[in-house]
Parts: sequence; C-alpha cells; structure tokens
Amino acid sequence: MNLQKFSLEQLASFVQGKAVGQTEMQLDGLASLTQADAHKLAFVNADKYLDQANQSKAGALIVTEELRAHITSQQNFIVVENPYLAFAILTHVFEKKHTAQGIEATAQIHASAIISDTAYIGHYAVIGEHCVVGDETVIQSHCHIDDGVEIGKQCFIDSHVVLTGHCKLGNRVRIHANTVIGGEGFGFAPYKGKWHRIAQLGSVLIGNDVRIGSNCSIDRGALDDTIIEDGVILDNLVQIAHNVKVGANTAMAAKCGVAGSTTIGKNCIFAGAVGVVGHINIADNVTVTGMSMVTKSISEAGSYSSGTPMLESLHWKRAAVRFKQLADAPLTQMLKRLDHMQAQIESLESTFKLRK
Repeated sequence: MNLQKFSLEQLASFVQGKAVGQTEMQLDGLASLTQADAHKLAFVNADKYLDQANQSKAGALIVTEELRAHITSQQNFIVVENPYLAFAILTHVFEKKHTAQGIEATAQIHASAIISDTAYIGHYAVIGEHCVVGDETVIQSHCHIDDGVEIGKQCFIDSHVVLTGHCKLGNRVRIHANTVIGGEGFGFAPYKGKWHRIAQLGSVLIGNDVRIGSNCSIDRGALDDTIIEDGVILDNLVQIAHNVKVGANTAMAAKCGVAGSTTIGKNCIFAGAVGVVGHINIADNVTVTGMSMVTKSISEAGSYSSGTPMLESLHWKRAAVRFKQLADAPLTQMLKRLDHMQAQIESLESTFKLRK
C-alpha cells in the first residue's frame, strides 16, 4: 500500500500552524505518542503527556508554544493554539477517501429518482420513487432508500442503512451501518384493554453536518416532523422517538434514549445511557451525566445528574436499606411532627415580638 506523504511545512499549513525544525521532512500518518515512529506525527495536548512526549519516537509533534519549551528530546514541531483540534483536522488529510462514482450494476433505482452524476450507489442498494441524491454523496451496499427520500450533497450512507418516511437529509450527513431513519414511531391509543396503532404521518428532517452512529433509530413524527438540527452528533445505539427536536451541535453518547415530543436545546451533552422522558423541554447548554434519568423539564443551563454512584457491594446494600427507611411510616410521622414543632416555635417567636 502506497502511503501519501506530506512535508512538515505542508501539514502545518493545513492547520494554520508554524513548522519548526526540518520543515521538508516527509510524514505519512498520525500515531499516538507511544506508537509513533520516525515517519509519523503525534500530538501533545497537556502537561501530563510531557513525559511520553520526551520518550516518543515520533518524527514530529503537534504542540503549543508553551508545551514545546518543555520537550527537549524533539526538534520537529507544528506549533498551534489547540493541538487536539489540529490533530482532528489532520485526520481528514490522512483519511482514506472514497473516490468511486457512478451506480453499481446490481443497484435498483426507480426511473423517477434523481441521482447526481458525481454520486456513488453501491451494490444491491435500492432507491425508490422520486428520491434525490446530491453531488458526491456515497451510498454503500444494501442500503434501502424509500420513496420520496431526499439526500443532500457530500453525504455518506453506510451499508444496510434504511431511510424511509419521506425523510430529508441536509449536506455532509454521515449515517453508519444498520441505522434506521424515519421508521414508524411508537404510537398507540389504548382502548378496552387493546392497543390501537396510530399511523405516523410526519417525517424526519436532518440538518447539515450531522453524524449518526451505527444501530440508531430516529422515528418519524406522528403529525409534526422529528427534527435533528445542524451539527448534532449521535453515538451508536441511540433512540430518538417521534416528534423529538434536537438542537444544533448537541452530542449524545451511546445508548441514550429520548421519548416522544421532547425538545432538547442547542449545545447539550448527554453522556452514555441517559434516558429522557417524553413531552418535556431541555434548555441550551445542558450537560447530563452518564446513566441519568431526566424526568422533568430543565430550564437552566448547567450539569445535571441522577442515579446511584457505584459503591462496594456491602456499602451499597446498606445504603439501599437506608433509602428504603426514608419512606417508612414512622420516619414520615417524625418529619411531620418536626414540621409541626417548627411551626409552633415560629408562632411563639411572633408572639414575643408583638409583646415587646
């Protein structure tokens, strides 16, 4: 395999950094500090990595000016304000690009579909009536694009993805394998002991620069659309129910679940396995820590947590007993008596003040 190589100066120009040392040296990839060799570029993001940086065999390091002063074993640098951001940008330089265009012979595409000449449609993909696929979009093998779906420019749709419910995707959307967008929402009306299915008549609207991981489900709306705004990133195994709105640049880690008709603000962060009940509103700039259960609306930005932190088994069992005791009747009665005594004390204090 022929690796693409870049000079240190070229790489620095990609991130608007300053090349220091052997600016014409050739580098062929990125690596961690511990695994990098003389042909690789690594990054140093904090003081705690300085020991590793001084022992690293990397050909060059991405650093800040301040960190560079503490690295004595290395002479070749790219100096930037934010090494981690520079690293993120350079991953795209070395990423293997999908350059194929055209339609594979085994793909099935309805005559009414509009497919850009620069798009790629993989083997055994199925594209229905009146679909639109934009410029430079890649649709991998075995995808099912149902009738009326619209996909923007420079999107990447991985294998076995299903897009249905007349959903619409913006530009530069990435959807990974086995995800379903626009599936039927979980809507049923209970009557006389039976569940009566509600046909889901809405759709899903996805903005620009959205990333959706593998095995996710985003359900179409019952009446109004489910909306995923620009810049949202979803990890694997995320469930977004019908009529949910997720604000721009919000991030959700794996196994998050959001129940129907909830609105989530912009720039929120949900750690792994967060659960959110339906029909509530969450403000912008809210962080919810891992495995929390959000049961009511959040109106102010900040960090929120729920659940029981990990303890040693014996300590947890003791704590569980105490939790149960909090709800026992005798304790409840004691709290009521304390409240009554507090009220009596306040009444006496008021009487004394009046006599004075």
